[in-house]
Amino acid sequence: MQFDVSDQEVQQAKIPHEIFLVNLVGNHILWFIAALGVAGSYWQPLALVPVFSFALLMYILWRTRRSRTRDTWFVMCHWDICARRSRVFIVMLGLLGLAAALGWVGYTYLGMMKVAVYALVGGVGILPVMVTVLILIVMESDALHQAAQQRLPKSVQERLPNPGVTVLGE
Repeated sequence: MQFDVSDQEVQQAKIPHEIFLVNLVGNHILWFIAALGVAGSYWQPLALVPVFSFALLMYILWRTRRSRTRDTWFVMCHWDICARRSRVFIVMLGLLGLAAALGWVGYTYLGMMKVAVYALVGGVGILPVMVTVLILIVMESDALHQAAQQRLPKSVQERLPNPGVTVLGE
């Protein structure tokens, strides 16, 4: 649904999606691939990926809570959309961490071969995270476009109703 909101609100509503996309594309794809290229010599650039990601995800969640009392309804709804998707991504990263921990335990204490550990961590941890990143990039790009078009999904309006907002069209 399209709403009658100011240009300033549109710009503010785009911010959470831009932050999340910077994390997904800039950090988890571009920086991660660049850091892998030098990981044999320097491990520090690779270690910055989860640190930067954690900081951005926590900022999104914190700012969403703050948005409920500070921002207009339209802007708050876009922060909420971004926070929900951030939580999904945090869960996926947690599953990756669990798979990595299980792989380490299996290799260290249970005598698993390296190939089995790679299959476990790659198949159960890394592959689902990669698919999730790609899906979230598409979803966040669409949400960014919707914010620019002064739109919100119907499900968000039903979940966070605001009777005082002027609806322009479907």
